[in-house]
Amino acid sequence: MKDPLVTPEMDDRHILGIIFGMTSAQALYVAHDLKLFSVLADAPLSLAELAARLSLRPRSVQALVSICCAQKLLRLDAQGLYVLSEVARRFLLPESPTSMGAILDQGLRNPELSSFASLKESLLTDAPQVYGGNDLFETNEQKEEQARAFTRCMHSKSMAAAIAWPHVIDLSGYQRLLDIGGGSGAHSIGVVSCWPHLQATVYDRPLVCQVAEEFIAANSFRDRINTVHGDMWHDRLPEADIHFYSDIFHDWPPEKCQFLVEKSYAEMDHGSRIIIHEMLFNDTKTGPLSVAAYNVRMMQWTRGQQFSGGELRNLLAAVGFQEIEVLPTGFGDWQMVTGVKVDPSC
Repeated sequence: MKDPLVTPEMDDRHILGIIFGMTSAQALYVAHDLKLFSVLADAPLSLAELAARLSLRPRSVQALVSICCAQKLLRLDAQGLYVLSEVARRFLLPESPTSMGAILDQGLRNPELSSFASLKESLLTDAPQVYGGNDLFETNEQKEEQARAFTRCMHSKSMAAAIAWPHVIDLSGYQRLLDIGGGSGAHSIGVVSCWPHLQATVYDRPLVCQVAEEFIAANSFRDRINTVHGDMWHDRLPEADIHFYSDIFHDWPPEKCQFLVEKSYAEMDHGSRIIIHEMLFNDTKTGPLSVAAYNVRMMQWTRGQQFSGGELRNLLAAVGFQEIEVLPTGFGDWQMVTGVKVDPSC
């Protein structure tokens, strides 16, 4: 005899949330592509007004605004008008300094990122699939349009976090931050905004430095931030008493990260500080979800991975750094792992 059917002890919302998560993400991409958020930037609109502005039929526009409301990107006011939420204004309007629109644009340009077949192939082969499987950084170095698009995408992802982390660490005793693989210069902009005495150098490939100079000029920091182009794997690093890496270690396998830590330690003066800024796993690598998802995404882009705070702490200690700390930045799942090169004679 089979056991009688009984009501499950839990409902199905957790599993359905995962299953329909892809549809939820795709709807955000469509809303961005149709410029729904920009249409609502100036004033709330009715369903009929949105249908006319977006050239959508009633059923389609209702489906789109309903899911955006459920995602807390829009809300319906007492007059029956659709209004942008504060999170949409901050992260989805192109004029916002912390807009993440370039991330969505990058996804639209690279449809393999949302492909089941591409993700499965990445996991089966342990190899990237974006750019046809070609090396991300070599491709960006050779193709200006892709380099600009990728750098703007990373600026979009970085700027809000770059404003946050400098407030949770004391940099009063330092003079210059070297932003290694600094991309658009987002973190250099964030740190000099917070610490008026600091200078910063963005160190990256030539095409990337060109884009960084545009962002630096747009933020009126040309007198405090410069760019130097070079190869962090082969060239000596510019002089600085802070070596800063954000979203760099997750691009590379552990032995490459060890090389960078050793290189920084060897080229630093005593008293200098290293800061590694990443979205970090917990020490058992069972979460948070956004970090685990980012880790899977890295399978498609590079040969890297997201690390735990403990892994990076051990890496710094093995090379010789002291006063090592893992610091939450207070912004999302971003954390810093930092240490100091101490003079052994002191």
